[in-house]
Amino acid sequence: MGLAHPAVLDAFAYDSRRDVLVLAMYETRPWSDEELQTHQLQEKLNAYASFILDGEMSDSFPQYLDKPVEIQLRTQHPPTAQALRLLAQARDQLLLQQITLETILLDQPDPCACGTGQCG
Repeated sequence: MGLAHPAVLDAFAYDSRRDVLVLAMYETRPWSDEELQTHQLQEKLNAYASFILDGEMSDSFPQYLDKPVEIQLRTQHPPTAQALRLLAQARDQLLLQQITLETILLDQPDPCACGTGQCG
């Protein structure tokens, strides 16, 4: 699971509140300026777009055929400027196909076992 595995669909869910299909990808590693991580993000985005646009999603989940689709990048660390540029370009391209792309910064786990954040 994660960006290092572009052929894997990390999560798929139907959000009944918003009436939208959500395909989520996860990145737990800190972002770096290395090309590898940005390349992995691009490959994962391409795989998700292909899954949606080439009909595999509708073949696998025909009950959601006419539902809007949202791809989410769920990350524990803020993306680098390079990754943000890639996400902006991908967002623009996906919108042409009525697919939204959101970046969600996940809450950091509390390193303090007592739950107060005051340990140390």
